[in-house]
Amino acid sequence: MKLNMLERLKILQMLPETGTFITLNIIQKFKESLAPTEKELKDFEMVEKDGNITWNKKGTEEIEIVIGEKATDVVVEALEKLDKEKKLTNQYLSVYEKFIKNKEE
Repeated sequence: MKLNMLERLKILQMLPETGTFITLNIIQKFKESLAPTEKELKDFEMVEKDGNITWNKKGTEEIEIVIGEKATDVVVEALEKLDKEKKLTNQYLSVYEKFIKNKEE
């Protein structure tokens, strides 16, 4: 699935911290694939200040991230929970569309 840096960071924020051994193992590997690489940190000129992360225009480009079935299920479950609790924000819209809307179609 193609994701930009904001989408990757939003997914990282919503992944659960608890679960079964198998789920946590999958989530840990998934987190590693979503996290910015050292090359991206440099290329995107990423800066963290006061809890906010910024990057240049290159960070808005989408890259292909391999997402397995179980990791997809975890993301869908987290998005559905945010939706049910009415806690979705504009920053989650593109992630929601990619995981939920595309799944429905």
